[in-house]
Amino acid sequence: MTASWPAPPIFARLDHDRADRRGYPEAIYCRGKTVAQLTAIAAEVREHPHTATLFTRAEPEQAEAIRSVLPDAVHHTDARLVAWPPGPPQASGGRVVVLTAGTSDLPVALEAHLTATYLGRESELIADVGVAGLHRVLAHLEVLRRARALVVVAGMDGALPSVVAGLVTAPVIALPTSVGYGAAFGGIAPLLSMLNSCSPGVGVVNIDNGYGAGHLAAQIAAPFT
Repeated sequence: MTASWPAPPIFARLDHDRADRRGYPEAIYCRGKTVAQLTAIAAEVREHPHTATLFTRAEPEQAEAIRSVLPDAVHHTDARLVAWPPGPPQASGGRVVVLTAGTSDLPVALEAHLTATYLGRESELIADVGVAGLHRVLAHLEVLRRARALVVVAGMDGALPSVVAGLVTAPVIALPTSVGYGAAFGGIAPLLSMLNSCSPGVGVVNIDNGYGAGHLAAQIAAPFT
């Protein structure tokens, strides 16, 4: 007989009241969770349907486990996101625009874009408009100025949020990514650049936190009450 530390009787306590309390349901962060745990969590989610439940950072095996319980759930592979129920709600409120400095930032940007979409906002994604070619972002200026909130995703030097914030009236959510060579230090360099933005109206979320950025953008762009 092998002795082991007693396991707790419950490994997850889902916050089913969060949608009523905050207006948005809880998301399930999949990284570090076993297939068995996610299967059980998905079964509980099925018994408490909300507007949208998002399973974030889901690897293929984890997504398969979730969809074994919620077969109509949608797995957005590039964003590593599983959404259930499958269809986003009808959009309301203002528009969210998500833009990336480079193509390598897309997985994180897609997580932000889809999060805002499933939380009920009209969201548009504009990719590969970094500061190495300023004409690329200026070509989308009309779209940027129609946004209620913008998520600007960048690795490397993290300069794009400051540029965008100097061109628009809406708040800019700066989202640093771990994209970059050695001196980018896994996203710390763009994070510090964004925190030191010269342009006012820039808020910064954690490195690679697409869900957090998309959620905040959805809240900022919520319908006026």
